[in-house]
Amino acid sequence: MSKLNFVCPKCGNTEYEIGEVHTTGGGLSKLFDVQNKKFTHISCSRCKYTEFYKADSSTLGNIFDLFT
Repeated sequence: MSKLNFVCPKCGNTEYEIGEVHTTGGGLSKLFDVQNKKFTHISCSRCKYTEFYKADSSTLGNIFDLFT
């Protein structure tokens, strides 16, 4: 992955960590615990300020999640 030009809006730090979070939506996906929402997060290494960005989730991944 290429280096981002991230500057923390709270403290001005340029060091960060990137990760992913999967969440459930509402309705039946919540009932069956299907994690069909996917977000990428960038967290400042110094103050832990975090921004979330919606990412595409794959249908195949959602199907596998239903059975696990």
